[in-house]
Amino acid sequence: MDAMLTIGDFARATGLTPKALRRYDELGLLRPARVDPFSGYRYYAGEQAERARLVGWLRRIGMPLAEIGRVCALYETDAAGAARAIRAYWARVEHETATRRDLAASLVDRMKGTTGMNSMNDRNPRTPDLTFRAALLLDPGLTRPSQQDAAHAGARLLAVADGYGPEGGAAATGAVAALGAVPTPTRAGDLLNALEAGLREANEAVARCAESGTTLTAALLAGNRLALAHVGDSRAYLLRDGALRRLTRDHTVVQELVDAGELSPAEAAARPDRALLLKALDGGDVPPEPELALHELRAGDRLLLCTDGLSAVVPAEEIAPALTRGADPAATARELIGRARDRGAPDNVACVLADVVDQ
Repeated sequence: MDAMLTIGDFARATGLTPKALRRYDELGLLRPARVDPFSGYRYYAGEQAERARLVGWLRRIGMPLAEIGRVCALYETDAAGAARAIRAYWARVEHETATRRDLAASLVDRMKGTTGMNSMNDRNPRTPDLTFRAALLLDPGLTRPSQQDAAHAGARLLAVADGYGPEGGAAATGAVAALGAVPTPTRAGDLLNALEAGLREANEAVARCAESGTTLTAALLAGNRLALAHVGDSRAYLLRDGALRRLTRDHTVVQELVDAGELSPAEAAARPDRALLLKALDGGDVPPEPELALHELRAGDRLLLCTDGLSAVVPAEEIAPALTRGADPAATARELIGRARDRGAPDNVACVLADVVDQ
């Protein structure tokens, strides 16, 4: 047998610390080649250095330990697959960083010229007081036996949910109702807190539905600030000056493959497993961490929130012209659902259309 390296020698050879090596052993990421049965001292083989360095590199880019274990296991049999997994992880990091950057920029803008944190919540008399002129439309589609989508369209709150499981309809309806029951804040600084509280209430509502869950995408407005909370693969779009911008990222296995460069968006749209979720409200003890964002709206903007019964069959290049034509929200929602039905409408559809107008 090749000579074993002590934990100290192995740490120096790999650039890791003995403390880190002991932690990786406890977590099963990097087991020693041998443990002395009497002293408990750890020894490592030279060929373990490559895995040790990989673990160290992945920790340096901030990858969670559980995910590192999956990447390392994949690397042993499929190096290209491990590379794709790292690329997908980093795409998520960049997306989340961009979202946090927007939040930080919004906070900076609110605090300019103020003397304390409390003042960022005060309504600036020059800030536009906007509201939604909204409409919602639900359609069962052409193949599903029941409606499991739900939606809300109010002057300040928009939401869509896509339920799944034996009580998926109740899960979606309960989640939207719980979110709608949370008091709408009047101050922009309270928006994200209100949405997070609403998602916790929604998750508790879903817990009452056996073996079921739901996606949830919600938009909450105060002044000219829009807070967005998103879990799953329903979507939110913003139309401004004729340009359509998608505000959410799908929490799906297929989206991970797109992020990893393994699939093109066009290939992803044709995948039969495109709706396989990585994140949803499932009533668990720990709600999934939502994607949160804060945006500044203008009068004349138009928002679309929809479930994948629309977005999976009607491409964005057709959604944009329908939104741009200027028909009222209800008529536009009917047109979009008509387009889904023209393509077979294989799923339920929830569509919320809102024009942003001055109060």
